[in-house]
Amino acid sequence: MDHLDQLDHGGRLTAFRTEAAAFEKAVRGAFDRGGEAPPVPSCPGWSVTDLVRHLGGVHRYLAHLLRERLTAPPDPAGLTLTEAPDDPDALADWFAQGALELAGLFAELGPDTTVWTWSVEQTSGFWLRMQLIELAVHRWDAESATGTPGTLAPDVAADAVTQTIQVMAPARRGWRQAPPGAGERYRFRRTDGPESWTVLFSGDQVLLVPGVPSPADVEAEGSACDLALFLWGRVPATRLRVTGDAALLPHWFTLVPPV
Repeated sequence: MDHLDQLDHGGRLTAFRTEAAAFEKAVRGAFDRGGEAPPVPSCPGWSVTDLVRHLGGVHRYLAHLLRERLTAPPDPAGLTLTEAPDDPDALADWFAQGALELAGLFAELGPDTTVWTWSVEQTSGFWLRMQLIELAVHRWDAESATGTPGTLAPDVAADAVTQTIQVMAPARRGWRQAPPGAGERYRFRRTDGPESWTVLFSGDQVLLVPGVPSPADVEAEGSACDLALFLWGRVPATRLRVTGDAALLPHWFTLVPPV
């Protein structure tokens, strides 16, 4: 079965606010332990402090872009953003303020305001979808730093699988000059819902195959959360049930290089 979009703009906005609150809770919990900010196992070389600064900086960059309705990338020379404070409590407040402002702009603009993005779709809705997924994954990262992370919400995770295949995979191939596809066919099958995704690599194209396709070279089954986290490089293939040519599964990250 093809994936059917389960989230509209309002659903994504509600989920964004929920994930922002969960991320803030996770980082405050990490900071409350005292001492150095703990490392983030899923983001090698980063501490929780680095993670907060990254996400808060992205939110402020996008808030500027949306507020000004920019249709071209912001000029770095004219971009003045509030710097992240060093104090942990103040840093958590800084993140929360930025996420709140960005959510307000998403609500104000709706999904169809024309703004610059790095993708073909040039809308405010593109950024809400992208930032909800990134925020959910980074919330999982932040929780991983101090304990067992919670799962991604099933509808957000399923949307992340589709978005990774249709939007992120072609972009990452271009950014990192990935080798051409040779007809590799992957299937990702969700075990907690009806969706499956069949992906064909043909030359420079990444194609989401509709309908009921012919057998795939390799098939990976798991919850929508585990599929999304695998495609984001957060969990290993051992979290999935793999059939077919298992050696092709790690090859995915050659065809779709991490960024």
